Amino acid sequence: MAAEEAGPLGRVPACLCVLCGIPAAGKTTLSAEVLSTAAQHGWRASVVPYDDLIPEQAFQTRGVEDGAKMEEMQTEWKLHRQAVLHCIQQFLEKPEVQPELPYSCQINRAAWERCIRALLQPEAVDHSQADGAPLIFLLDDNFYYPSMRYEVYQLARKYSLGFCQVYLQCDLESCISRNQSRPEPIPTEVILEMVKRLEPPNPQKNSWETNSISLDTTRNLSGCDIQKVMELISSALSNPLSPIEDNAEQMEADRLKCATSVVHQADQACRRLISEAMKTAREDQVPPEHMRCLATELNRSKATFLQTLRRQLLQEAPFTREEDVDVERVVKRAVDVFDRERSDILLRIMNENK
Repeated sequence: MAAEEAGPLGRVPACLCVLCGIPAAGKTTLSAEVLSTAAQHGWRASVVPYDDLIPEQAFQTRGVEDGAKMEEMQTEWKLHRQAVLHCIQQFLEKPEVQPELPYSCQINRAAWERCIRALLQPEAVDHSQADGAPLIFLLDDNFYYPSMRYEVYQLARKYSLGFCQVYLQCDLESCISRNQSRPEPIPTEVILEMVKRLEPPNPQKNSWETNSISLDTTRNLSGCDIQKVMELISSALSNPLSPIEDNAEQMEADRLKCATSVVHQADQACRRLISEAMKTAREDQVPPEHMRCLATELNRSKATFLQTLRRQLLQEAPFTREEDVDVERVVKRAVDVFDRERSDILLRIMNENK
């Protein structure tokens, strides 16, 4: 269902603008500038602040030693992120109705009400023209993985909305300094970890990220920077995405093809790692019986790893086609997990040989 068919919103143009970057890169400052400029354009704009909407406990995944518990908490955090997008979706369909969410994924209602109040009752927009004014959602979060941003793209495509991304690029020292001057700074190690994980928008690899710009926010934002963002949003409003065709069978086939490709490449990489491990063991003169045990454990571990990877790709991954994802990067990240397990098995067998 396109946005023009989405109930009370009628044919009102709308845009989802993703603001991504590490903590303290300047997303909040940029949001304030865009809100002010949007009002001057006669647009209804609102910031969707993930930090305010998602309960604090959903972010507390660091420092957890137990792997199963960590996976559970990461899943909860992902569900809360999806709940934010669900709120936007329900607003597009029924602006006056409170979103219905699973009990386990409740978001901060007060924060969400502030978001939609800015859209339904814009203070700086002429009320005689407010009903037909474009809607701008500024999604404020780190969005460090492409898969996080792709979920927003999917929502925009589903309702034929405009979609764009602004990547705030700021040097690490400046971000740490800004963060420390905040009333409630986040731990520096969190920022360092975010830098390691961050994958900026890459239109060359992901065609769906074409409508993206990068701003250097190490220094203060300039009027030129704000103009670039406004032109980006204006272009997105004028060129909404084509709605997704309701072709469940084809989407499932595409997802299966993509998952098969990733798993195949991961399998080849795992085989090379196992071969290297066996070579290392032979050079260390590990006895034949231990060599057989090593080979059995490594192959069993590989089989379990690939089975889990395939299940995650088919059930949890937000993409459906190979062109929607950087397959090489997904494979590398997955194989890194197996490599650590392989190293642990090899070290244990070799220690038993001493």
